[in-house]
Amino acid sequence: MNAPVIQQNPYQSMLDRFNIAADILQLTPSLRQKLQQPEKQVLVNFSITLDNGEEKNFDGYRVIHSTVLGPSKGGIRYDTGVHLDEVKALAAWMTWKSGATGIPFGGAKGGIICEPIELSKTELERLTRAYTKALADTFGPDKDVPAPDMGTGPDEMGWLMDEFSLLHGKPVHAVVTGKHLHSGGSLGRTEATGKGVSIITLLTLKKLGFSPAHTTVAIQGFGNVGLHTALFLYENGLKVIAVSDIDVALHNADGFDIPQLIAYYNANGRSLLGYKNADAIPHESLLTLNADVLIPAAKEDVITARNAADINANIIIEAANGPVASDADAILNQKGITVVPDIVANAGGVTVSYFEWLQNSHLESWDIDTINQKLEEILSASFENLYETARSLSLPLRTAAYVIAVKKVAETLRLKQNIPGGAITAN
Repeated sequence: MNAPVIQQNPYQSMLDRFNIAADILQLTPSLRQKLQQPEKQVLVNFSITLDNGEEKNFDGYRVIHSTVLGPSKGGIRYDTGVHLDEVKALAAWMTWKSGATGIPFGGAKGGIICEPIELSKTELERLTRAYTKALADTFGPDKDVPAPDMGTGPDEMGWLMDEFSLLHGKPVHAVVTGKHLHSGGSLGRTEATGKGVSIITLLTLKKLGFSPAHTTVAIQGFGNVGLHTALFLYENGLKVIAVSDIDVALHNADGFDIPQLIAYYNANGRSLLGYKNADAIPHESLLTLNADVLIPAAKEDVITARNAADINANIIIEAANGPVASDADAILNQKGITVVPDIVANAGGVTVSYFEWLQNSHLESWDIDTINQKLEEILSASFENLYETARSLSLPLRTAAYVIAVKKVAETLRLKQNIPGGAITAN
């Protein structure tokens, strides 16, 4: 795969957007400084015994950006590319995501530098349990609540919950979300982010006067988020004309049969490689196709100042965290491209994670209709608030989202800590 060159680290992208909102809100230097930096950064090193008997060391991170609105919340990433600036950026985005959607969580993120596909199931379990032990004082249902991310899933979350419960001598289901149903997971959690992206996409099309039946979509990334986004949009009548995973990018001008594509992907070892009913294209070409909607659902910084001028989509829906670097924002705005930012577009995951945490905390179990209804209500309300804020202040959607989120967190912090100054308003 010819991955785009990263021209700006994701933490700097986050700070650039934060500072624009802070200027609009005229934050005091004290508030600005407090919200720019994480509350806590934990670096851990631990070893596990591999299946061959060898001891191997691993480095891990957990960054707590903010607990102003509630317990910090954020995923755990297993990937060779994990680094501190990435984790700090992802933690901050979780803070702003919760602020923009009204979820009573702060922001956190974690990761282990490893290649999960090279580890056996038993090695992954040892890795997860060792990481949990190293961070046992950081995690907690009222302190910091992890979730799955790149390279992790329900198995890892179940091991984390079990290890944390063993360390505390009692079951603590609410310490983590994204678990299997039999471990206290929630209905709807697996598909939540993709479903949320599709809800936001349909709301955006309605606002801009696009007919779903005449809308084409290109989706970069076919993991959990991209796959479910493709499925929900296909079911709502949109034509998905391009998809990609780490192995290959595919184009079909007539539109993919997404259920058929998913069946192939699962039967082919979760790979799109070799799929016949499409043309293989360079990975980077997917981003610049003539599609009405572009949905980057892979990693951060895939659209930068280097390729932003070549984007041909009318709408970008950020399904991944930080897929558009801040140095591309002005270029996309000048081209008149509507960008729905990640902190609203992909908030379905944290929203249903919140539902799982609530169910665990109150020993309840909700049916799927209740979950879907509540998800749609929260995302629709946050999107309407975003759109109205952008309209009333004449701001791009991304800037409006940051204004909403930063204002909520800053005002709460100001009141909690009795920081001098009046109510925070946008100017």
